[in-house]
Amino acid sequence: MFSEEFIFKQIPRSAHQDIAVIQQFLRNNGLNIDTSVDVFIRVMRHGELVACGGIAGNIIKCVAIDPSLRGEGVALMLATELVNLAYQRGHTQLFIYTKTQNEALFRQCGFFPLASVPGTVVLMENSRCRLARYCEQLAQLRQPGKRIGSIVMNANPFTLGHQYLIEEAARRCEWLHLFLVKEDASLFSYEQRLAMARLGTRHISNLTLHQGSQYLISRATFPCYFIKDRRVVNDCYSEIDLKLFRQFLAPALGITHRFVGEEPNCAVTAKYNHDMAYWLQTPDFPAPVLTVRELPRLCYQERAISASWVRQLWAQNDTERLPHLLPESTLHFLQQHPAKGQRISKQTTTLMVGEP
Repeated sequence: MFSEEFIFKQIPRSAHQDIAVIQQFLRNNGLNIDTSVDVFIRVMRHGELVACGGIAGNIIKCVAIDPSLRGEGVALMLATELVNLAYQRGHTQLFIYTKTQNEALFRQCGFFPLASVPGTVVLMENSRCRLARYCEQLAQLRQPGKRIGSIVMNANPFTLGHQYLIEEAARRCEWLHLFLVKEDASLFSYEQRLAMARLGTRHISNLTLHQGSQYLISRATFPCYFIKDRRVVNDCYSEIDLKLFRQFLAPALGITHRFVGEEPNCAVTAKYNHDMAYWLQTPDFPAPVLTVRELPRLCYQERAISASWVRQLWAQNDTERLPHLLPESTLHFLQQHPAKGQRISKQTTTLMVGEP
């Protein structure tokens, strides 16, 4: 009888009228709607919205339950419906970011904590051992040496600046592990970015290029719907991401150093570099300390080469300066595999030959 009181229904983002009601319900429960959610599950009782939750890829988001029903089993039923929906959509590896006070609730639903910001947010996964298995796979790629470096990048697209940073880091290490963040919220798809990185690093012999994983947190998928202050969101993102890297990924590969380029332009990235220096080096965290090295950026015309600069020129169809910012391998790749229907002319590509 209890379950018959509640009516569960899938609500796609295209159902604007229903989404507006969900948005107001979330606001009443101190949450914002997350624009990355593809579909919601709405729970009605006696014609009133009493609970909801959303799926964004393989991440459960925007779970809210009317305070009068908390503790009555609605959360478990909703979580079960969300997990089943995610499975139907082809996602079996599931994550949830939630307030720390909800950790016990989602433990009951088969989720286990991976990393947390005490008092604010916890990242949980629907497996007790999947991360351990991933680390075992990484350990098979471990290389000998006392100085093992690492770089994590998005490379959207792969520029001369990325190539320079990797070359400089590789010179300072016996082996270098390069991780590419795996998400498709960029101008170029993950497959395109991975291909460009492979082409641009094939001359570096002491390098392993790793495909991205769900344990390298993407800023694009990190939730902010239950944190009002954007600065707190950024702090939480950095802490979760860097704790996972230091506690699990780095030990699996024997990583001792992490390299990053100086950031003179973007305040958010500069803050992340600052957070990295703290979370990877502080002795107050129970994991081996990593050494963080911030390397000077490669410049063109006294300006640091960046992917954002390339994307700006790309959007403006200004290809005259691209050969000075991109490796020849990237230029050739983009001529054959342009993003969003754009193309780089063969004339532009040939300009790279003989350029310093």
